[in-house]
Amino acid sequence: MKRFLSLITITIIAVIYFNACRSPAPKNETGLYVPDDLIATLWAESPMMYNPTNMDVDSKGRIWVTEAVNYRNYNNDSTKFLHHSGGDRVMILEDTDQDGKADTSKVFVQDSDLVSPVGIAVIGNKVIVSCSPNLIVYTDENGDDKPDKKEILLTGFGGKDHDHSLHSVTAGPDGNWYFNVGNAGPHHVKDKSGWNLHSGSIYTGGSIYNNTNEGNQKSDDGKVWVGGLALRINPDGTGLKVLGHNFRNSYEVVTDSYGNLWQNDNDDQVVTCRTTWLMEGGNAGYFSTDGTRFWQADQRPGQDIFAAHWHQDDPGVMPAGDRSGAGAPTGVVMNESDALGKAYRGMLLSADAGRNVIFGYHPAMQQSGYNLGKRENFITSLAGDNEGYVWNDSAQNTLKEKWFRPADVAIGTDGAMYVADWYDPVVGGHQMKDSIGYGRIYRIAPKNKKLINPVIDLGIVKGQIAALKNPAVNVRNSAFEKLIQQGATVVTPVKALLQDENPFVQARAVWLLSKLGADGEKEVEKILTNRDATLRAAAFRSLRQVAADIMPYAKQLSTDTSAFVRREIAIALRDTPYAAKKEILLSLASQYDGKDRWYLEALGSAMDATAGAWYDELKMSLAEKNTQPPAKWNKKMADFAWRLHPVNAVNDIAQRAADSLLPAEERKRMITALAFINDQSAATAMVNVAKSDLQDIKEQAVYWLSFRQSNDWYSLIDWSKINLNTTYERKLAAMKVKRQTILDERQSKDERSWRTEEMAADSVGGQLLIGLMAENKLPAILLPVVQEHLSNNPDLAVRVQAGKYINKGSGKTFSIDGIARLNGDAALGKAIFKTTCSTCHRIGTTGNDIGPELTAIGKKFDKVAMLDAIINPSAAIVFGYEPWLVNTKDGESVFGFLVSDNKQSLVIRDITGKKHVIAQDKISSKKKQSKSLMPDPSTTGLTEKNLADVTAYLLAGKE
Repeated sequence: MKRFLSLITITIIAVIYFNACRSPAPKNETGLYVPDDLIATLWAESPMMYNPTNMDVDSKGRIWVTEAVNYRNYNNDSTKFLHHSGGDRVMILEDTDQDGKADTSKVFVQDSDLVSPVGIAVIGNKVIVSCSPNLIVYTDENGDDKPDKKEILLTGFGGKDHDHSLHSVTAGPDGNWYFNVGNAGPHHVKDKSGWNLHSGSIYTGGSIYNNTNEGNQKSDDGKVWVGGLALRINPDGTGLKVLGHNFRNSYEVVTDSYGNLWQNDNDDQVVTCRTTWLMEGGNAGYFSTDGTRFWQADQRPGQDIFAAHWHQDDPGVMPAGDRSGAGAPTGVVMNESDALGKAYRGMLLSADAGRNVIFGYHPAMQQSGYNLGKRENFITSLAGDNEGYVWNDSAQNTLKEKWFRPADVAIGTDGAMYVADWYDPVVGGHQMKDSIGYGRIYRIAPKNKKLINPVIDLGIVKGQIAALKNPAVNVRNSAFEKLIQQGATVVTPVKALLQDENPFVQARAVWLLSKLGADGEKEVEKILTNRDATLRAAAFRSLRQVAADIMPYAKQLSTDTSAFVRREIAIALRDTPYAAKKEILLSLASQYDGKDRWYLEALGSAMDATAGAWYDELKMSLAEKNTQPPAKWNKKMADFAWRLHPVNAVNDIAQRAADSLLPAEERKRMITALAFINDQSAATAMVNVAKSDLQDIKEQAVYWLSFRQSNDWYSLIDWSKINLNTTYERKLAAMKVKRQTILDERQSKDERSWRTEEMAADSVGGQLLIGLMAENKLPAILLPVVQEHLSNNPDLAVRVQAGKYINKGSGKTFSIDGIARLNGDAALGKAIFKTTCSTCHRIGTTGNDIGPELTAIGKKFDKVAMLDAIINPSAAIVFGYEPWLVNTKDGESVFGFLVSDNKQSLVIRDITGKKHVIAQDKISSKKKQSKSLMPDPSTTGLTEKNLADVTAYLLAGKE
């Protein structure tokens, strides 16, 4: 009998071997750099297919491709770009002579309902295409490679013709279908059993169809799911379940044979892309927990952008995984085969179209989660790493080696790797530049070894077992379904797979045995004591789906030696009644090591519904039967207080927050916990903490009070009694009186003009005048007064807004080419930056973080692109910096960046960095503006030489 090898052991061996065999390899004829024991070949290219977005493999080894030829037709002139008037297509490509290159291509379907589909799965005779708002199932009943039936399995997903939309389906090892959707909601989806998913966020834009969205929506499970989602459903369309949420745009979520979920997530705003293992129920942290605020709204002073972007310092959020930096992550797959070589078995492959690379990871279990290990540039078109990627860098995008845009990566039935190349000078910003729709598919295989597609015979058990061992994930499902139908009669051959040399095959056997009736379940029960923790976890996961009562299994494993297994128990008991799970959860809590964030989050998720009761129990077990003062708590108790933060913990948390003997970071963490308690007692406690003599405590408490006033604590206390921003309130009241005067036709023209002049000279008064003009309420006789004085307002935001309503500029035009030929003086440019630009922008430590940070801008733009951005600021507004104009019912106007929009209030950050909190019931209108907050040079008095100088300074990249 072959002995079992744990996945960890095999992973370590694979990593050692991988690092030994992988050495820098020269670029081959395809233009790709690959490990020197592998070879890349061009398997297919246009016109066999165009603009490939996603791939899958069928049992014949053919590659199925979704095309997005009609991508963003509202942006692209269909007379100048390749266009399919009948809709986008699904193509079938095949290498009939097995020479390593496709030789046939055919259209499976062309459908007007297919508008830029970004997901495909071939599962048996069903072809599942993901194309928001629909998950479409085409069925080929007679095997002629044409659909005989079309069914909209699910509908209501947001993101039509949008990258942040519905993505591909993968058949899991349990036979269910797994897929995901991006944050271009709202998603209002009813499954075939009538269960309703309602999910959304503050995010709109990126497509003409994505105009309305909102967070804080409850689904039929009573939970608020936000942003992008990972989902599971039964093949018949019933049993829709959310497995993770609060992503930005995770392009794919895939399963491995153990039932683990893997994903990446992108953000071309900032360098915060990530790849991670996804824990069931995990909150990835892109938006606020209710989806009503962007991450920028929640970023605390001094907080790292990556931590803020994924809310890593907030309770209730999962670890973010590997920070891959800038990029545009796309397809993901776990290679479970030895065909490329044992060094590559267990490698997680993550495509990044922005970075021109397929990243490779060898994940290993760490504590109760996974550590992805060292990230490798596994397949790339570049000699070096493209860490400084910027999606709209026009200079870099002219380099043809950067047109390699891997949209997806898949493993074929032969075990080779296939890479779909979108091929375009730009990816990101919802754009494409390649007018002919050219695309390619590369094949990666071992050197000196020919891989061929096996003949799969699903008519006999032997063939089914072979197919279950196949490298192609969805091909394995056909064998899975055939074997399930035979029940107990195939327990013996399936059980034999538990001895397979490949641990992933062993895991597949575990899942399958659990579906083969009582005899199969008994075999799985035995695996609960297997020495391999990953198999024990898979056994529990599989029994969880079939057993009438999982509590005996949960109790058995509650003292398992593996934190990974114990965490699975906590996840499984999330929705179990308090009394039924009390003993087990307390046992799990007692084994928390005070370090494992995955474990803490799993327990927190299981305790959230009755957090107060659990908190009392934990104090009895971890705080010396509740006799220990909060200042003396150990790390375990403090962590549970932070994660659970129930109302009955307010006094304890406030005591720790104000305790000068505790480390500053711990005090800060307790203040954060206090800020996440949505109760009047917490707000009152924060007011008291803000009176501390310790400056760090006081500053943090004041921050949280200011912040929470705009959202969760808005109506909890009388803010008029809190000494925050009272000067502004007094000025606002005075300006409202003056406004009342100028609107009163009974007053003399001179009186009204004087009051208008006073308002135009004041920052708040200027905002009120903008509000009047925006709603066409400013009396015509006062317009000349406003035109004369408002452009001199001390508030730059007012002056910028005024340009939309009054003509005070010089009307001067600038020649970019002419200025580019001037010799700029960086020293003079630095002085200009400090006086003109630093109000909004920062370089190093100089300036402010109102607009985009410019320290490294010289690495992203050449001189011409830089001048274009300065002279034409509204031509390409950076994502996240689109200006909004909000008018209130009492006449106030606020212009700036939208950072939060929830049911209670809306928050705008103006050009000075000031946040304006506006109650929703006081808003008369709100509209996204097409004009940038950044003034054009003619309104700031800059000359051509000034522009040449400041451009020289920015390109120099020195503070």
